[in-house]
Amino acid sequence: MEAILALHGIFQDEKTMGKTVDITSLCMKKVLVIGGGGREHAIVDAVSRSPQVGKIYCAPGNAGISAQAECVAIKDTDVEALKAFALENAIDLTVVGPEVALAAGVVDAFKAAGLRIFGPSKAAATIEASKDFAKQLMAKYNIPTAAFETFEDYYAALEYVKKGSFPVVLKYDGLAAGKGVVIPETLEEAEETLKDMLLDDKFGKGKVVVEEFLTGPEFSFMCFVDGKEVYPMTLSQDHKRAYEGDKGPNTGGMGAYSPVPLITDEDMDFSLEKVMKPTAAAMVAEGCPFTGVLYGGLMKTPHGPKVIEFNCRFGDPETEVVLPRLATDIYDIFSAVADHTPMPQIEWKKEVTMGFVMASKGYPGDYEKGYEIMLPESLSDVAIYHMGTSLKDGKYYTSGGRVLMVVGFGADLQEAHDKALAAVESIGCENLFYRRDIGWRVL
Repeated sequence: MEAILALHGIFQDEKTMGKTVDITSLCMKKVLVIGGGGREHAIVDAVSRSPQVGKIYCAPGNAGISAQAECVAIKDTDVEALKAFALENAIDLTVVGPEVALAAGVVDAFKAAGLRIFGPSKAAATIEASKDFAKQLMAKYNIPTAAFETFEDYYAALEYVKKGSFPVVLKYDGLAAGKGVVIPETLEEAEETLKDMLLDDKFGKGKVVVEEFLTGPEFSFMCFVDGKEVYPMTLSQDHKRAYEGDKGPNTGGMGAYSPVPLITDEDMDFSLEKVMKPTAAAMVAEGCPFTGVLYGGLMKTPHGPKVIEFNCRFGDPETEVVLPRLATDIYDIFSAVADHTPMPQIEWKKEVTMGFVMASKGYPGDYEKGYEIMLPESLSDVAIYHMGTSLKDGKYYTSGGRVLMVVGFGADLQEAHDKALAAVESIGCENLFYRRDIGWRVL
């Protein structure tokens, strides 16, 4: 009898007190996702599609994520509490979303405790945590990027800028939640920005990288990386400026779409062979091998693709348009990188995506929270990822600068655009704004 039950994945013992237990359910994996924004919602959503995963936790998560994962009230930078939770709950695999958690050394701490985790070490995360490190790395290993100089002194930086041309690109060296890049059009704007970054320490005490201004369409090239092994994802393009026509201040991103018709197969091959693979090899050579997602923010210049920036994790909002197109079980991909084992064949759906960010009025500057959000009861071919929401008495409220990412699916980008925009217009909230021109370069 026991043999027959075993064939069906069922067993009985003293602990079950005579009850049948499905062995299959006991073998299901438990996953912890660290973070609480739209990127993490998209990661949770992708993990939820894996037949291997039975339980998902998210720390700290958000109101929308709570529909697919159990949210845990632990800050993404509280490394010790996150590690303790993973040990106590026998987490099979942890996936890190935000750069602040990586820069805090969460991967190092988990690995030291014998925990499986997907993401780069604190040393490898420096490729995003320090823009100067990334630029020096590219210069040393001949990876195509804009000409640059780095300054700690305000007056030296200002003199250098005065000798150059405008627009100019000014980048705060450290982490600044996607807001540490300013492109002044005039000397007056440059002076004010340098004052913010080097005298008033708007983003903290740090250096400033001054870069030449490049022209051409930007695109986001994310790759799964395990040391020197690089596995490309489908391309995407985001929209950094706050307002339509690419006007206004830089944000964390106001929308994105995938794939990117402006970028040819030749462009992608060049970017993979001359940028992403050499960068992974350079990190190994520098003694800080990279594992996780290496994000290349690239620009297709008249002289070929060049690097604008590197990130050490999934992009946001690019993740929300890229991962829905993934056909391969993402748990297998995460496991291959975390365990340094062979990568499965990565396949992508033909269906395309376009997403619109709905942000609090005033973002990326000061904004108010606590406005009720009224979501439609049903949507077709649309996903809504929560970026900054809270839930009270069954109602959603705004709790961040970027609040929702509404993603449309279609046979082509126009169809995806139309479905996403129609869904955006059906969402009720008096304190949200959005750009209507996402994808304007290709539509």
